[in-house]
Amino acid sequence: MPQWRIGTVLCAAALAIGLGPGPAHAELPVEYSPLSGIRAELADPGGSLPGSNNWDCEPSAAHPNPVVLVHGGAGAGAQTNWGTYTPLLVNEGYCVFALTYGALDVPWPASALGGMTGTPEQNARTIGDFIERVLGATGAERVDILGHSLGTLLPNYYAKRFGGASRIDRYVSLAPVWQGTFGDQLATAREYAARLGASSALEAALNAQPTGKEAQTGSPLMIDLHSDGMYVPGITYTNIVTTHDQVVLPYTSGLLPGDGVTNIVLQEGCSRNTVDHLGIVADPRAGAHVLNALDPQHPRPVPCTG
Repeated sequence: MPQWRIGTVLCAAALAIGLGPGPAHAELPVEYSPLSGIRAELADPGGSLPGSNNWDCEPSAAHPNPVVLVHGGAGAGAQTNWGTYTPLLVNEGYCVFALTYGALDVPWPASALGGMTGTPEQNARTIGDFIERVLGATGAERVDILGHSLGTLLPNYYAKRFGGASRIDRYVSLAPVWQGTFGDQLATAREYAARLGASSALEAALNAQPTGKEAQTGSPLMIDLHSDGMYVPGITYTNIVTTHDQVVLPYTSGLLPGDGVTNIVLQEGCSRNTVDHLGIVADPRAGAHVLNALDPQHPRPVPCTG
């Protein structure tokens, strides 16, 4: 057999068994359910979702920025929040990393509940330290952020106040709270509580979750972040919201305009989409928008899902 024929056959065989150019790996199953991350935490207490936090991951030329996933407020975590997005992004060839911030120093399972303790400064610095670790391990110059709820505010706080502006490239937010929440709603809740004689019980419940208070309209954190403009120059922001959000009230809090900022309402062009604040972390329509925001040079169709 001629030498060139032998080479052709060997190359074809190598591609067939996954030895060709680039890493070959089996795709991870993607389950569009908010429960997928919870099941993963139960199966691997305190662990990492398959494919995430691989400190030997080398970013590709197609996706040079590692993606750092930052969970929402009280009760969320690195596994519980990201059961859908971790495999979705890993299958696309991204290096994916996730942390749990603000966890109590107690035995599992309570230790899996992030966003329960720490000041905004402490949690933002924790996120910043994690980003620095990711950059050091991967050799990348910047990361992309995918945050949910309170996890949309804290990386921005790191970028604005703790030297992280040059470390973040694309910043994709699910159900962001750029303009705060619990504005009129909190005032109404306090009024109703007073009528019921339950004011002390309401305030105790609010104080039991100090991190959640940072997202309230008029909180010191919100005032600070807005004092010189919420967005950080040089970072590309994409905000994805749902009209059915029952936590960020009103949902338009996440639609803060800005130069080069993209605001997306999931129900625009798909009125049958009814995903809520939690479900947005497992919604196929939101997922397609996230992929397009991270890689706008290769847009893909966005499905209309209910």
